[in-house]
Amino acid sequence: MRTIAELLAIIPQTGTVRWIGLSTGRRSEIQPVEEVLALAGFGLEGDHHAKRKADTKRQVTLIQAEHLVAVAGMLHQAEISPTLTRRNIVVSGINLLALKGQRFQIGDAILEGTGPCEPCSRMEENLGPGGYNAMRGHGGLTAKVITAGLIRRGDSVKLLPPAQEIP
Repeated sequence: MRTIAELLAIIPQTGTVRWIGLSTGRRSEIQPVEEVLALAGFGLEGDHHAKRKADTKRQVTLIQAEHLVAVAGMLHQAEISPTLTRRNIVVSGINLLALKGQRFQIGDAILEGTGPCEPCSRMEENLGPGGYNAMRGHGGLTAKVITAGLIRRGDSVKLLPPAQEIP
């Protein structure tokens, strides 16, 4: 019988980047892009959050495409635009919450999941009445950039094996 720690390390699924967006300033609209350079210890080039060096846990925000469908359903809407959630990267095919505390690769970049990306009050403004509560549990993941690299729409998202400790 496997331990919980062993089960947490089993993520054979590979996700796919479906959408990338950047915000150039506080409260500015999210601009979709085809690719972005992830900068180690900093964030995504061109995103205003990348200027917050002290906020190392929230350099990149990710959300699952499957959760956009769930949120839209709860709000009785046909779909939710990723721009409204104010997340940087939309992925499909992998459980993002399973990447919390794990290192994973997207394109050429290596990120580490730092925690859930809880909704903010802007979700009520952006998604309408009930938007905040619809996003609860569906807000995605925050991450920090460990190794710089280019991230493109269509890139794979995959768990990396644990780093080997040097004796």
